[in-house]
Amino acid sequence: MTEKARQNTAIAKSAGTVGVAVMCSRVLGLVREQIFAAMFGAGFAYDAFVVAFRIPNLLRDLFGEGALSAAFVTIFSRYDTGKTPEETWRLASNVLVFFTILLSLVTLLGVFMAGPLVSLLAPDFAKIAGKSELTATLTMIMLPFLVFISLAAVVMGMLNTKGRFFVPAMASSFFNLGSIVGGVTMAWILPRYGYPAIIGMAIGTLLGGILQLGVQLPALFKTGFRFFPHLDLRDPGLHSILRLMIPATIGLSATQINIFVNTSFAASCAEGSVSWLNYAFRLVQLPIGLFGVAFSIAIMPVMARHAAKKDIPAMRDTLVSSLTMVFCLTIPATAGLILLAEPIIRLIFEHGAFTALDTVATAQTLTLYAAGLMAYSANKILVPVFYALDNTKYPVIASFLAVLANILIINLTITTFQHLAIALSTSCTMFLNFLFLSAVLYQKMGGYSLPALFRGLFKILIATLCMSLLLFFARMMLAGFLTGPLIQQLLATALLILLATSLYAVVLHWLKLPELTEIVDKIRTKLL
Repeated sequence: MTEKARQNTAIAKSAGTVGVAVMCSRVLGLVREQIFAAMFGAGFAYDAFVVAFRIPNLLRDLFGEGALSAAFVTIFSRYDTGKTPEETWRLASNVLVFFTILLSLVTLLGVFMAGPLVSLLAPDFAKIAGKSELTATLTMIMLPFLVFISLAAVVMGMLNTKGRFFVPAMASSFFNLGSIVGGVTMAWILPRYGYPAIIGMAIGTLLGGILQLGVQLPALFKTGFRFFPHLDLRDPGLHSILRLMIPATIGLSATQINIFVNTSFAASCAEGSVSWLNYAFRLVQLPIGLFGVAFSIAIMPVMARHAAKKDIPAMRDTLVSSLTMVFCLTIPATAGLILLAEPIIRLIFEHGAFTALDTVATAQTLTLYAAGLMAYSANKILVPVFYALDNTKYPVIASFLAVLANILIINLTITTFQHLAIALSTSCTMFLNFLFLSAVLYQKMGGYSLPALFRGLFKILIATLCMSLLLFFARMMLAGFLTGPLIQQLLATALLILLATSLYAVVLHWLKLPELTEIVDKIRTKLL
């Protein structure tokens, strides 16, 4: 195999390892959402929980997983290749101590400001008695989640740089497991003492964050990690991480403005709108995690190593191959989610307090979110390349352009489409982001192979069209089963997905997509 083929196979293998772990996490996440749907439906309590959880999530994206993880991996990779192990671990220890202190202070400030934060994020909640107060209480309980989840992101960056992908990717499964077991247990106990059950789910979320950090620590120590308990504010490595984080954090603040705008608009729509949007976005997060996030995690250390060697041609090849592989997975996933939105929502959520009306509203929302899946996942690939090139201002610009586009699209469509306008706007802004970032990268990297990318995209679209036609007619034939008893729904949906996936893989293999052929050849070589 050529060096390029070996690298593509290695990235695909790493992404596959991450993908398996992410699949476990996303499945548990869906179980968690099913529990919420059955216990609370779409309304007062779950609306309050969604907004309350969004506040530490906003801060996590702003200070933690997004900016911190990408910046840390870039600098940690440089230390790992050019410094002694002691210097590398000393940097890691300093980063852990610094961010523990910083994020603890942010958390304390957030606890004191919980009421005003809820009023800012969802002002219309005040019109319903007790809703704002419940949301503020849930916010105070879940805010410490920020500290644990951000430190978990740093540990994940260390493990990924050391070639360990499975354990950190599985860590989010423990978050969901802690949320489910701890949350349901507390939700069962607390009402006996006069507290709402939803508070138990908030406590479970905090327990899940602690588990997500703790489960990675044994694997970290096995890599040779040594903790140096010190804080050095003059450390050049820490300065480099902060320097990379600042523009990224500014860019992510634009994303948080988008989320704030979306939440505020959703809270002003009919009761249940926040819940419908959240359930649908949770479902579309499954393919985003499996494909976009998995490849992003796998590509980040590779790009950092190429950048450290100033090997731009290798970066170009890696980018094109990674984008092709992401398109290969997300485009058929988009078609599948659009064609099977209602059967999937009905199968997963329509139990207990979740009604047929909730199914229709959530399925419509999922269809519009799914339309932006390809762009959303591709952006996960493009942004780490800017980090590797030490050029983070363009993702910032893209984020603020997305804010303006989002506000404009929602204002033009919210009256007509209500909560659906938010899902539509999200997909549109993701595509605008993708077009902007890919065009800038094309210029900054001195071009990359567009003909190879378009050839791959053409083959993927043909295979997706064949798959979609099969799904369309097969869904009509199985319509009675898709609305029947639960076991019939499960078998019919599984059969449709199996038939569609098989046809897509056969057609794409017949069309000889290079990235797919390389992986298949590698598997065949190992088996024979």
